Amino acid sequence: MREFLQRSLLYAALITILSLACTLLLGLTAALICALILLGFWLFFHLWHVARLTAWLHHPSSRHIPEGYGSWSGIFMALYRQSRKQDESRKRLASALERFTSAGEAMPDGVIVLNGHDRIDWMNPMAVEHFALERERDVGSQLLNLIRHPAFHSYMAAGSFSQPLTMVTGHARERVLSIQLVPFDLSHKMLLSRDITSLERVQTVHRDFVANVSHELRTPLTVVGGFIETLSDMEEVDHATLKHFLPMMMEQSRRMQRLVEDLLVLSRLENEPKAIEFDKVDMNMLLDTLLVEAEGLSHGRHQITLAQRSPDWLWGNTQELHSAFGNLVSNAVRYTPEGGSITLAWQTDADGARFSVSDTGIGIPREHIPRLTERFYRVDRGRSRSSGGTGLGLAIVKHVVARHRARLEVHSLPEQGSTFSVNFGREHIATATD
Repeated sequence: MREFLQRSLLYAALITILSLACTLLLGLTAALICALILLGFWLFFHLWHVARLTAWLHHPSSRHIPEGYGSWSGIFMALYRQSRKQDESRKRLASALERFTSAGEAMPDGVIVLNGHDRIDWMNPMAVEHFALERERDVGSQLLNLIRHPAFHSYMAAGSFSQPLTMVTGHARERVLSIQLVPFDLSHKMLLSRDITSLERVQTVHRDFVANVSHELRTPLTVVGGFIETLSDMEEVDHATLKHFLPMMMEQSRRMQRLVEDLLVLSRLENEPKAIEFDKVDMNMLLDTLLVEAEGLSHGRHQITLAQRSPDWLWGNTQELHSAFGNLVSNAVRYTPEGGSITLAWQTDADGARFSVSDTGIGIPREHIPRLTERFYRVDRGRSRSSGGTGLGLAIVKHVVARHRARLEVHSLPEQGSTFSVNFGREHIATATD
């Protein structure tokens, strides 16, 4: 501005000096004509630059700043520098907005930006999935018209958003969402949604687990406590009474011990790293051990046989496989009526290896098979407790099978028997000389 004024005053002074010189040399009339010509030229010079500036202002661009002369050169250079700064600032803002949008798009939580009238300005893909929305169709729509859950409407109407809302949606599959509204300026809000379905399931399993353990321990503790209280109230305890009470107390104590041992095994399997070191397992030796254990549990009530023996060994963890296979064998003994048969088999072929336990027991209805490996799940609770099971055996089998990258198969028909098979890939087969 100072440079422009200085140059303008300098040009005015030059015009004045030239007009005075013309007055002295050519007379007053000639001097006035000369002054008017100089002033007209000066006015045209400024109007021409003003016109160029006006044209540029209609389509401003840092790449097409007009060139100026004289005092206008500084003005156009200042405009060029300012325009370049604005372009750089605009690029930085666009880049920041793009990064923010990309971050919002990649977030694992749902994000919906609402305007002052609770209409959708923007949403990310996870919000589309959580609420079954469509971006092109629903942007600009009223949110309450799209999410019709009564609990959500009450949450919005309450106007208190300090705590999240837990809401169950039923789009395609049941999903549990944690939703919270966050005001971020005078009128706009962000709706944040998080899928907590897995967390809710874990908490449900945890609650069921605690309830089941408490229930499983309560019965033997009550029985043992009742016997002890009865014996304490008796002034004299004869041998016949002790002989009647003590075996039952021992049986209940063993039941609690088996439950605690199974819980410890299950906890170790769940908390240890998924990857385990394999060694060579002599399956024929393990089969002989399982056969002896089965006969010990059966006490001669069943016919137990080894139908097939493959000479191949198995890459795996001996202790875990013994625990898993032992649970399958003990279940077959428990749920097979007296006089039934139980068959163990170990076979290999081009597809891999298979350990199986077949029985002629009570069988399992088809609808129960998918849930057999859940902790404490029982088809017949009364029969399971009377047989001495803890309800954790097949849960242990499931974890061992998963850690060995194997597959558990169950084939069963009510009153006809069951076959539990653990299938291993070809890579698990070993030989004694490997």
